[in-house]
Amino acid sequence: MKKELASIQDIEELIHQVRGKKVILDSDLAQLYQVTTKRLNEQIKRNRDRFPEDFLFRLTQEEDDSLRSQIATSKVKQGGRRYLPYAFTEHGVLMAANVLNSQRAIDSSIFVVRTFIKLRELAITYKDLAKKLNALEKKVSKQDTTIGSVIRACLQLVC
Repeated sequence: MKKELASIQDIEELIHQVRGKKVILDSDLAQLYQVTTKRLNEQIKRNRDRFPEDFLFRLTQEEDDSLRSQIATSKVKQGGRRYLPYAFTEHGVLMAANVLNSQRAIDSSIFVVRTFIKLRELAITYKDLAKKLNALEKKVSKQDTTIGSVIRACLQLVC
């Protein structure tokens, strides 16, 4: 029986911020594409020219340690990874589906890209809201400190 695609919320949890970019780690992408991480990384190495630095990069040890602490995973002492994980940007996710060339990879990549798009739209919405709140704060805070305080609290939630 075919395993169903993850929900957008499930995929959102797999997207991390690294070097100012939203990325998915190779092990998570392999799971979405229903291949082993080893197989995914083999295809990446065979097609390295398709993955420039803005599509794919290897995490540093510090970045890997930081992500492990953020997502509350522990290091595996035996049988764990030998190499630092790759991080795929939105474009890298699409390219990975192309080099894997399976229907599952294609379907999953479309779903993942839609999740990236949704996150980008939310970020734009938050920026617009923050601009409006800043403008409102400038108008109101001089006249009413209580309303100004509420607006500043809202800005902290949005930004």
